[in-house]
Amino acid sequence: MSGSKPLTAIEKTDAFRRATSGFARCYAEQLAGGMTDADLARALKDYLGIFGGSGGPNQIDISFQGAGLKIWASHKVHNHVLEKPILQGQATVDMARHIYKISDPTDMQLSLI
Repeated sequence: MSGSKPLTAIEKTDAFRRATSGFARCYAEQLAGGMTDADLARALKDYLGIFGGSGGPNQIDISFQGAGLKIWASHKVHNHVLEKPILQGQATVDMARHIYKISDPTDMQLSLI
């Protein structure tokens, strides 16, 4: 993202949602019963696939890959080889859990909601 203004938290969330836009629909059954971090990571890896992305006028450019659960986003076309992803690994799993409200069946903490 060098030479580009930093993304806001809202833009990062939007980039994540775009990279995983059909995830909740594809895995609805599994998500309903909750998923462990390992199961969620496997599902995200499969969903993100080998490599993909999107962009266009007046949009944040995004790239993603299942290996490493990496998501890149920038206000301009970015070089995914040289630039650091906005999310990778456990951070991607945590974002999915937060955005899609996925419970962890092994978490014994009671919900505060």
